[in-house]
Order: sequence, then structure tokens, then C-alpha cells
Amino acid sequence: MSTTRPAPRSTSRTPRSPRTVEAALGAPVLGSRIADAMSGVWAVVQSVVLSSLLVLLLTVVAMLGAPGTGAVPWGVATRTAGGVWLLGHGVPVTVGDAAVTIVPLGVAALAAFCTYVCAKRATAPVASGVLAGTVLYAVTTTAVAAAGGLRGGALLTAAVGGAVVGGVGLGVGVLAQPDAPRVAEVVEATFGWVPPVARLGVRAGALATALLLGAAAVVTTLWVLAGRATAGDVLAGLAPGWIGGVVLGVAQLALLPNLVLWALAWLAGPGFAVGEGTSFTVRGVVDGPLPAFPLLGALPGPSWSGGASLAAPALVVLCGVVAGGFAWRRLEPTLVRWSDVAWVAGATAVTAGAVVALLQRWAGGAVGMGRLAEIGAQPLAVGAVVAAEVLVGVGAVLAVAHSGVLTRRGGKRGRG
Repeated sequence: MSTTRPAPRSTSRTPRSPRTVEAALGAPVLGSRIADAMSGVWAVVQSVVLSSLLVLLLTVVAMLGAPGTGAVPWGVATRTAGGVWLLGHGVPVTVGDAAVTIVPLGVAALAAFCTYVCAKRATAPVASGVLAGTVLYAVTTTAVAAAGGLRGGALLTAAVGGAVVGGVGLGVGVLAQPDAPRVAEVVEATFGWVPPVARLGVRAGALATALLLGAAAVVTTLWVLAGRATAGDVLAGLAPGWIGGVVLGVAQLALLPNLVLWALAWLAGPGFAVGEGTSFTVRGVVDGPLPAFPLLGALPGPSWSGGASLAAPALVVLCGVVAGGFAWRRLEPTLVRWSDVAWVAGATAVTAGAVVALLQRWAGGAVGMGRLAEIGAQPLAVGAVVAAEVLVGVGAVLAVAHSGVLTRRGGKRGRG
């Protein structure tokens, strides 16, 4: 018997409009299936062209603003833009002798947003359209990587990165359509074999992760405000001009999501590094020489360590508390067992930890073989700590709530 609280049912039975073409016509015919698949393909074609052209435009502007540049070398500009576009999908690129593996998450977000917009307008709200578009996106990133001379594991990375970015953009775009299936229906159809309490834990874990990202964004804003004088000095020293200033601003926006994820690692406790031998944690700061990049002026200084900062991991626990309250309100208290509490708490912690670890893996990397070969946080360490801290919060809420129900039940039996 399910322990999750069922959704309220309407007493009136009104006929619902078909939510897909297949539902209206019955079993889909071959032509309909092909049209559905081609709708996803067409959306991906549009999104890839749009995102790559935007990256190419910014690359050309950057080359125009470079000192001593006359005519734009279009071959070089195209190769550079292709490398930046691939880097946004997690594919390492080589600049001279330097290997760049850090993913500018702003580029990934741009590509996913373009896919979302195109999918919302053009893709049929059925699985075949999303699947065909995701496959084409993965094939496209792999082909671009192969055309750039990449081989072996880099091609596999390109395929995985393309599938993730394209799949997320297509999925969210399709679900945003007014006639698309509801998220709950898709989850039920896809993961119906998973116990309901585990599915509830995954939803609570997604909520905890979203709250963590929000808290990290607030911390990042405070860092940027505190370091605006340092960033201004760096910008004045660079004197990039208006074209260079635009390019520099776009480059900082591309890496701003990375800084947010580093702030999440700082909140959790393990912290992050920006250069070999550096460390930015709530316990202390070990810094070193950094590139002349204004955004790095927002990195936390020694004044951000010790004292009240040591309580920062409590925010992660608090996110777990909120997730625990969310989960408990969707359980049926009279049917809940301790095993159900364990399922929900465990799934919540594992979901939050796994998602954070994956995001940290994308947010860090290397820029060359020198000091900047180590940038970002340790994904597994941060994911494990986040999972443990979220588990404390969600476990405490569920345990206290369930114990209260058992106590009241026992009291009623005693009086009886």
C-alpha cells in the first residue's frame, strides 16, 4: 500500500481534451511517428545554428577588439568559436600547448536555452520527438568534435555533453507547452517501477538542490559586491576599451555560474581552489597569484573565513529541513513506517549529493598545465558532504514528525 498522500479527485467527470496527437487518433500511424520525430530534429537544427552563430558573433567581436587586428581571419574565428561551443558542452579543447577542460557553464546554459525556445515552438509533445532531437544533438556535437581533430575519449565526452544539454533543453521546452503531458504523468510513466516513497525523495532532493543553488547565488552576489573595488582595479589596469569591455563582460557572464557552484562548495564546507596550492573554505583562505580577470576579484578573502562563516554548512542542513517538510506533507502519516522514512530521507540525500557532484564536475577543470591546472572543487567530496548535511536536515524532520504520530497513536490506545 502506498504511503504517499493521493491527489484530491474531482467529483465531476468531465471529458478531457486529448493531450497528444496519438491520444486523439488512437494508435499512431507511421507518418505521424515520422512527423513527431522530425519535429524534434528540426528544433535541434534551429537551436544548434542559433547558439553557434551567437558564439561566432562574440568571437568575431573579440578579434575585432584585439590590438593590431585588421581583417577578421574567418577560418581562425570559426575554429575558435567551434572550440568555445564544444567547451560549453564539456569537451576539452587545446589552445597552443594549454589544455582547457573547465566548462563555461554560461555557454552550456545559452545552448540549452536556445534548445528550450526552439523545442517549445516546434517539437511535438511526445517522447519520439524528444528522443530524436537528443540523438541528433549528440551526433552533432560528436561530428563537430571530430571535425576539430578530436579523437577517442573526447568524442565520447562530446556525445554525452550533447545528449545532456540537448535532452534537458528539449525536455523542458516540450513540458512547457500548454498541451504537453504534466511532469507528474511523465515521471509516473517513466519511473513507475520505483517505489512511491523513493520518487518522493527524489522530488525532495531536487527541491533541496534548488534551494542550495539559490543560497549559493546570494552568497555570490555578496562576494561580487564586496570585491567590486578589486575588480574595478583589475579592469582599469586592463583598459580593454568598449569592444574589449563587452567581450570581457560576456566572458565573465559565461563563468558566473561556475562561481555560483564554487560558492555552493564553500557553503557546504570543502571549499574550492583557483590555482594549484590555493584553498577557499570557511575555515581559512590560502590564495596565490591569479590571472587579471575582474570576476576573480569576487573570490572570498581572509575576512570571509572563521567566525560566523563556520556556521555556513548549517544552511545546507536547513535546505534539508525544508525538503523534509515538503516530503512529510505529501505522506499519509497514519500509514508511514520507519522504512518509508528511511527511503524518503535516503533518496533525498542521494539525489542532492549526486546532482551537486555532477555540477561540480562541470564547474571545475584546468586551464593549461601550470598553476591553473587545478580550478574548482572536488566533486565527490562536495557531493558526499552535501548528501550528509541534507540527510541530517531531512532525517531530523521526518523522524520527529513520525515519532510524534506514533506518540499520539500510543496515547490514544492507552486512554482506550
